Amino acid sequence: MKSPACLASLLLAPLGLLHAGAPAPADRPNVVIILADDLGYGDLGSYGHPTFKTPNIDRLAAAGARLTQFNCPAAYCAPTRASLLTGRYPFRHGLTGNPAPDGQRPEENRLHLPTSEITLAQLFQAAGYATGMVGKWHLGHAQPEWLPTHRGFDEYLGIPYSNDMRPVQLLEGDRPVEYPLVQANLTKRYTARAIEFIQRNQARGFFLYLAHAMPHKPLAASEAFYKKSGAGLYGDVMAELDWSVGQVLQTLRELGLDEKTLVIFASDNGPYYGGSTGGLRGMKASSYEGGYRTPCIARWPGKIPAGHVNHSPAVMMDLFATTLKAAGLAAPADRVIDGRDLMPQFTSDAPGPHAVILGQLGPRLATIRDARWKLHVLPAPEARFKQHKPGERWIDPRAPDGVTILAPFEQYQPHHHPGVTTGDAPAPLQLFDLAADPAEQHDVAAAHPETVARLRQLYDELAKDVPQPPAS
Repeated sequence: MKSPACLASLLLAPLGLLHAGAPAPADRPNVVIILADDLGYGDLGSYGHPTFKTPNIDRLAAAGARLTQFNCPAAYCAPTRASLLTGRYPFRHGLTGNPAPDGQRPEENRLHLPTSEITLAQLFQAAGYATGMVGKWHLGHAQPEWLPTHRGFDEYLGIPYSNDMRPVQLLEGDRPVEYPLVQANLTKRYTARAIEFIQRNQARGFFLYLAHAMPHKPLAASEAFYKKSGAGLYGDVMAELDWSVGQVLQTLRELGLDEKTLVIFASDNGPYYGGSTGGLRGMKASSYEGGYRTPCIARWPGKIPAGHVNHSPAVMMDLFATTLKAAGLAAPADRVIDGRDLMPQFTSDAPGPHAVILGQLGPRLATIRDARWKLHVLPAPEARFKQHKPGERWIDPRAPDGVTILAPFEQYQPHHHPGVTTGDAPAPLQLFDLAADPAEQHDVAAAHPETVARLRQLYDELAKDVPQPPAS
């Protein structure tokens, strides 16, 4: 049986991408993708938050482009991250659940991105770029060959899954170097490593994937930011995350790399308790817009006009296609790539590149939307989020315990719901007019049967490619 490395070589060979190690051509840009974890659509000042202070990210938006209809293909971590790195919907790349070392089912520990999938890092690495990852991986951890340094990244520092999954240990490459981990220092440590990577590779083209832990629970901020924002622990965390982005941008500026670097900031899905959906219904793990829609900001001086805003839909896989196109690299030709180049949207009022965008919940397709309408083929699982009254305490089994999870104890409760909780009760085949009703309050399926039929037909055609989940 061939090794995963050998299989990767065979897959890359037809693309003419086996010259890893050669310097990237001088005229190709660097690429930095900064991915926040569970950051809501409304968590940034530039997306309307009234109290969270994010001046550096807001300046990033002012100097580049901001999308207002950017979607994730799934409303939770691992499937979306795999889609970012492969350019493919979760039902194509096969990782439709979250790998977890401490999950309720033993098989959760074995979930991983199939080794037959080709990652963005492999493509950049094969083209001669230095490739570095800092932060949350969450695409498989139980075997070394599933970790970042075996999937195209030259180096890796981070927690290989969510920061509330035990053991919360820090890896250097595929080797544990710290446990238990003090999460208050995590954003600071990730930032320092990202800056070091840029400095070490400034004379060589580089691809940096900075996947922050925050603001995923448990929230934690360093002493320089803890209880300093005036907007609670979530505000403290956002201030430090914003500082981190500012430090990366400052490093690029000081090294004279601004005009040679495409920087993209986004989030993997909607917010958890304490965050903000910006007035959208639902939250993380919900198929309402609060689960799927996140900020997306791109800056590339001289290529992307400052202060540009585009209101057409896009999806996470598009970042795969966009960064490859910017670097002059080809996507794999032996498989379906769902992502499309977003530079037209980043630079003009161009419509989105997709006729429709799908939303998954686990292995199944839950929603389909176009520029205006959204059809919930499956009812939204909003009932799983219980609405506790203020003062009622919920015991989170993954909360800080002072021993295995080291973070501030004052985490948010279910009554700090981040999104709209009203509206018509979930039901199959609900239709919402996102232009007139972005909070998905009123099901208008009965008034627009032709739209329901059109979207359902498209859904059925696309669902033919979706593997049927095994019977429970």
